Amino acid sequence: MNKYSVVISEQAQQDLRDLSNAISFEYKSPLTAIKYLRGIYDEMKKLRLIAGLLPIQKSAYFLQYGFNVRRLKYKKMTIIYTVIDNAVYIIQVIPSSTIIT
Repeated sequence: MNKYSVVISEQAQQDLRDLSNAISFEYKSPLTAIKYLRGIYDEMKKLRLIAGLLPIQKSAYFLQYGFNVRRLKYKKMTIIYTVIDNAVYIIQVIPSSTIIT
């Protein structure tokens, strides 16, 4: 089984900061924000082992992210990534509800 290194893009890091701020300040739940983000990071860590096993997304929506794009869901969020050689590049983390298929 391949073992991949995981690289989180600047956009994905900003997405996670925005999500954390929304949960912490808009919904006034900082502890929930910590737990939720911990869960997302745990899912991202799983990509070290399973990244190549998840299907390539073929719907028109995902073409904006390039070819060979894959996704991993965590609760109501979607982690969009691509695999190049032995590296996983996390492109963006978005609400699943914004994906139009």
